Amino acid sequence: MADIAPKQTGGGYGNIRATIDVDKLNAFLAKNTSAIKAPVDVKQFTFGQSNPTYFLRDVDNARWVLRKKPAGQLLSQTAHQVEREFRVLDALHQHNQNPNTRPDQKVPVPKPILLCEDVSVIGTPFYIMEFLEGRIFIDSRMPDVSSHDRRECWLSAVRSLAALSSIDPASIGLSNFGPPTDYFPRQIKSLSRVSAAQAAAVDVETNEPVGNIPLHDELLNWYRNNLPDESKLGRRIVHGDYKLDNMIFHPTENRVIGILDWELSTLGSPLSDFANFTMPWSIDPKDLPSSATPSTMRAFKNTTEGIPIPIDDLEREYSRLLKQPYPIPELVFARSWNLFRVTIIAQGIAARYARRQATSEHAHLHAKTFHIFGNFAQKVLQDAGITVTSKARL
Repeated sequence: MADIAPKQTGGGYGNIRATIDVDKLNAFLAKNTSAIKAPVDVKQFTFGQSNPTYFLRDVDNARWVLRKKPAGQLLSQTAHQVEREFRVLDALHQHNQNPNTRPDQKVPVPKPILLCEDVSVIGTPFYIMEFLEGRIFIDSRMPDVSSHDRRECWLSAVRSLAALSSIDPASIGLSNFGPPTDYFPRQIKSLSRVSAAQAAAVDVETNEPVGNIPLHDELLNWYRNNLPDESKLGRRIVHGDYKLDNMIFHPTENRVIGILDWELSTLGSPLSDFANFTMPWSIDPKDLPSSATPSTMRAFKNTTEGIPIPIDDLEREYSRLLKQPYPIPELVFARSWNLFRVTIIAQGIAARYARRQATSEHAHLHAKTFHIFGNFAQKVLQDAGITVTSKARL
């Protein structure tokens, strides 16, 4: 969320789209924290789909970031949990501050300042964290930096992920941050319910339902019958949406200084984060719709054009840091499931747009294109010699 050239970064801010009561916020800040000198000036970030996110500037010209739940009736009770975001950020920040934590073990996150669960302040729970000055790359090709810098940035991101994937949750007070059961079966069970609710959401203007994901039933059946062995890597902290544009890079150095958007974090298989991080290599550019843009999706499969780093280099580095053999066979499942999961997330944006609850200026693009991800999930399996086809409809 940086104040630098928008052609290469994201995180710009402008007028408030999701209204909050600034007077009540300032009264709360004056009473509950000495870190932020109220009153604050409030703007809203333009990028981000889910939790409304605001830029704050206090009377000392210090800058902060506020994230809150969306207003109104929510389709999913498991999404938008800013309280969980704050908890994991706080635990990781304390882990980083521990003198026994080596530099390569630190997970770059913004420092959390406070959590407010009192809905009478601005209408929903919210938390505030430090503002990090740096670069956010919306376009994963990173066309405005050199090939050397692109490679180093991607390697820094995979090393930050490996640091997260290596932490024993119990060692930082997060042993109960997620259920003790395997991750992928939980995901399949919960997200299939979420998808059903989202599919039934009706557009407030057209009265048309959002609709189902292609091959929904067939893919779910395959996932349920081909679950990977999660004991190999153990139960770890999962970010839930680990991707390049959820990271802040140092303004001049090729390293991650902050991982953002922890609302989907839980305990589970770290392979899910790696699959999400490398998702562009699972998508062929010829399969993208004409409406696709760098801010909505990117495809690196079967092409050398615009590739920031070979996928093999990322997977080898991740395998090395986690002391796993290369290649990791379970990644076929993880990559296909991740694309299906992202389909459900995009379907959720479409559902919020249908109800006019979406916070991003680009939400309408997701409403038009979410269905294609189901086909991408199928193609990952096809490339591995696995056939999943549509059932005949009577």
